Amino acid sequence: MLSDKFKFIDKYSIGDTAITDNLIIHGDNKLVLNSITEFYGKVKCIYIDPPYNNGENYHHYNDRDHEDWLNEITTTLKLLKPYLTIDGSIWISIDDNEMHYLKIAADKIFGRNNFITTIVWQQRTSRENRSVFSNNHEYILVYAINPDKFKKTRNPIPLTKEILDRYKNPDNDPRGNWQSVSVNVQDGHAVKNQFYKIVAPNGKEHLPPNGRCWIYNEERMKDEIANNNIWFGLNGNGVPRVKKFLNGQKKGLTPETLWLAEFAGTNKLAKKHLLELFPNDKIFDTPKPETLIQKIINVASNEGDIIMDCYLGSGSTISTAHKLNRKYIGIEKGDHIVDVVVERMKLVIEGESGGISKEINWQGGGNFLFYENVNKKAITSDSNKNIT
Repeated sequence: MLSDKFKFIDKYSIGDTAITDNLIIHGDNKLVLNSITEFYGKVKCIYIDPPYNNGENYHHYNDRDHEDWLNEITTTLKLLKPYLTIDGSIWISIDDNEMHYLKIAADKIFGRNNFITTIVWQQRTSRENRSVFSNNHEYILVYAINPDKFKKTRNPIPLTKEILDRYKNPDNDPRGNWQSVSVNVQDGHAVKNQFYKIVAPNGKEHLPPNGRCWIYNEERMKDEIANNNIWFGLNGNGVPRVKKFLNGQKKGLTPETLWLAEFAGTNKLAKKHLLELFPNDKIFDTPKPETLIQKIINVASNEGDIIMDCYLGSGSTISTAHKLNRKYIGIEKGDHIVDVVVERMKLVIEGESGGISKEINWQGGGNFLFYENVNKKAITSDSNKNIT
């Protein structure tokens, strides 16, 4: 039990220790991660936004020397790895300054074959004319414990309005809206029965274009035409195309690796949200918007799964997880965990309307428990002595 390792702080908590799953822990992440090994193999998604070591001074933390930074992040990633489920994933925010060093370090820890992708996030839309280049993006490195299992369980992103607008019903098909896609493909791997003459219902004949073949054999094509699954245009003279129905499609899209501001929000949007929550406080310099965290959590987990963040910062990860009905473990060593994170979560529970709240119709509710590592040392066990 956490109460055996950390001090429970009732005045910073909301909820009953017997039934509350959401945890906020004040302490150095390395000490805490060495102490909560009962959560090994139970965390579906880890998102971290560590210091970027970009040489700038920030109000709530200081970046450090490259070697110190690399040792720090390497140690932390090693400690995080055992917490992931077999289909779990870790998402790491970083910028240009240390991105390539981080990729190499993470490859060694999680394995190059377990690297999933690099997401490019447009974190600002304004132009910085004082710089040699106006840097408008950051990166998110994604790794999985088992890429095959992650692929099977990761969620699609919702269909966009642009995609939905492509579906029409010009022939009043009772099956609903559809869009047409090509019925021919490149013939590089074609077999003989993919080359034939298609006869449309009006008698017009169609051959595949040069270098192309039909996607179906002739018998299958005749069945598809008979079942009104092939479209020949409004006048019946168009080239054949396959009708793909909206109600038969997967209810989402494969996530892309370019996340523009209109899709995932910006630092400016996150700052505006924090200013609404804390109008009289000095806010974080580069907070992450709940919109960005929402995309990550929705792709990487389902309701009831555990989300972890050991660089909690302003609390964007757990505030988003809370609103999306995920369980969470948030770890932060800074003293702002009380004045910013705890107060933010209390506002979330009261039903604050910023961030993603309006989009998901957030009404408030829920709970969390606050613990502090007053011993300033790890409570180790035999299970975590040999982490590599």
